[in-house]
Amino acid sequence: MPQVTVTLAEGRTPEQIRDLVHEVHAAVLRTVNTRPEYIRVVVHEVPRTHWATGDVTLAERGLPRSNEVESSGKDAASAKKEQP
Repeated sequence: MPQVTVTLAEGRTPEQIRDLVHEVHAAVLRTVNTRPEYIRVVVHEVPRTHWATGDVTLAERGLPRSNEVESSGKDAASAKKEQP
């Protein structure tokens, strides 16, 4: 029974999380010999004040949230590069 855990900084829309779950499930189904109903995908969203790199939190860095990047007109590829 495969279980995949994904940890993200909070700020994605429910639709983005749903798409992620779908894509992870599909990848496991394609690559692991198991039944679809046995695949577990768990998404943990971490507050931006609780995620730090180099002793600086994401909140302190002022990085935009994924949905803020999309609404600012940047393309999806740029948005993905900026979001941990």
